Amino acid sequence: MAGKYEVRDTDLFLVVDVQNDFCPGGALEVPEGDRVVGPINGIAKRFRHVIQTQDWHTPDHWSFASTHEGKAPFETIEMDYGPQILWPDHCVQGTEGAAFHPDLRLTRSELIIRKGYNRRIDSYSAFFENDRETPTGLAGYLRERGLDRVFVAGLALDVCVRYSAEDAKKLGFPAVVLEDACRAIDMDGSLDETKQALRDLDIPLIPTDRLG
Repeated sequence: MAGKYEVRDTDLFLVVDVQNDFCPGGALEVPEGDRVVGPINGIAKRFRHVIQTQDWHTPDHWSFASTHEGKAPFETIEMDYGPQILWPDHCVQGTEGAAFHPDLRLTRSELIIRKGYNRRIDSYSAFFENDRETPTGLAGYLRERGLDRVFVAGLALDVCVRYSAEDAKKLGFPAVVLEDACRAIDMDGSLDETKQALRDLDIPLIPTDRLG
């Protein structure tokens, strides 16, 4: 039997983008996205430190297909910072779609990192915008608070969860992804690609019952 991961006072539980637009009926629905809420609520009680991220786009964000004439959702274009998938309009600032899922119970969250509010740059990771240079400030916050390991859950496993876990590891924070507290979009094999990428970086993908 695989070993347990004992939760420490210096661990962070990072909950990524559990918002209405990523749940069933939302503008960018992740299949079974609402199924992450129960596991997240349950395990959040084990962590002393909880932080959430929130997609927070301008109405005319450049990652939206509607901003580019003749383009359709899920096409890829080149931005100044590289390839960009064009998404349906989603998580627009102040809308119901951008709100956290109503059943999410994270009253002890210490910080909400809003990302994607720069109109010209999309933002998947909790640590960097998609130019891979502009920081969100989360790494500095963790260092100043003495937090040294990151457990990641939320939506979507193969996009924002993946980028957040990878960046945590690259910045020197060991990362663990809680698989049953995530769901994936899984476009063109992106879920299998994500699992391989996590293995390559030695980022464990574990069920929540391995938390001690």
